Amino acid sequence: MSKLVPPHGSDTLIPLLAPEAELAEELKRAGHLRKVPMSSRETSDFIMLAMGAYTPLQGFMGKADWHGACANMKLANGVFWPIPITLSCSRELADSIAIEETVALVDHGTGEIMGMLEVAEKYPLSKQDKEFECQHIFRTTDPKHPGVEKVMAQAEVNLAGRVIALSEGVYPKQYKGFYYRPSETRAIFADKGWSRVAAFQTRNPMHRSHEHLAKIAIEVCDGVLIHQVLGALKAGDIPAEVRVKAIDTLTEKYFVPGTYIQAGYPIEMRYAGPREALLHAVFRQNFGCSHLVIGRDHAGVGSYYGPFDAQHIFDTLPAGSLVTQPLKIDVTFYCYKCGGMATARTCPHGAEHRLEISGTKLRGMFANGETIPAEFSRREVVAVLQEYYSGLKQ
Repeated sequence: MSKLVPPHGSDTLIPLLAPEAELAEELKRAGHLRKVPMSSRETSDFIMLAMGAYTPLQGFMGKADWHGACANMKLANGVFWPIPITLSCSRELADSIAIEETVALVDHGTGEIMGMLEVAEKYPLSKQDKEFECQHIFRTTDPKHPGVEKVMAQAEVNLAGRVIALSEGVYPKQYKGFYYRPSETRAIFADKGWSRVAAFQTRNPMHRSHEHLAKIAIEVCDGVLIHQVLGALKAGDIPAEVRVKAIDTLTEKYFVPGTYIQAGYPIEMRYAGPREALLHAVFRQNFGCSHLVIGRDHAGVGSYYGPFDAQHIFDTLPAGSLVTQPLKIDVTFYCYKCGGMATARTCPHGAEHRLEISGTKLRGMFANGETIPAEFSRREVVAVLQEYYSGLKQ
């Protein structure tokens, strides 16, 4: 009997990938169907559905689930869900599709047929509907917010229904030995005898603050899942393959073997701050994690959210919404008087003795050709990143 947290809203994981023995025949069938293109965000959500990370969802949301996820973070059946997972298409294409028709889902960027959708519902979203979604999910309708921009750019009609997944794109091959599905991380945790597992979310190479957060998680749990974003990011973010190399370098030299697993997953960031932190907890529960590290400005962007809004939102949830719980940690920094990493809860010294550390600052220092102090990032990690930034200038 597994001691890991159960999947979210279900007794078992619900992956949607067709059995390998059926893939060739299903792909052949899909090739003759009407094709619906998916944006990069929709494709990333599709793959999360395929691997079972979005359990208990079995496809893209209908209007009742869309509205419930936006308005009160609940599906129509009452299951907690904080962000809508939807698929849009043009009105012209939607008008040509019949209810109960099966259509092929195609990645817009690569042209690959990713799977099929059994269309159960079509519903238009007006400009006001999209603004309703943005106000609830992002707390803003400012078009400069990257998440708002994507929602407002969606096509006019959403298609809903059950998904049959035929591909996970480039991820299984490109990140072999690193791309783990929820069933696989659960098997790894069980094999290690872990029951309390903390997920550490990152879209950046790990600097000293990240390292400190992950090690706090290791202190209070059986181990940590260092879980990297592999999907599309915003301009200026460091590519996944560079982050993988940097984190491998850090963990091999500065972490105790057997206390961590580094993995990646294919989501595209929405930068929805507090709401996205909740979504991160939902699917980390499916990956088998009992805790999610929530530090400063989790999944935030710009100044749209307060630095600890992503922590506070967990305190507003009705009991039973989530099994996975936040591991709330204060702002971390290097204190020259303490002689090491600390937080405001452990360091009594003033701001003049502290080196504030962030991924944004680190990228700026590289861009300006500044020397990166050892207190900011491990020298071995700096060397990996320096190689990447040097290549950009050539």
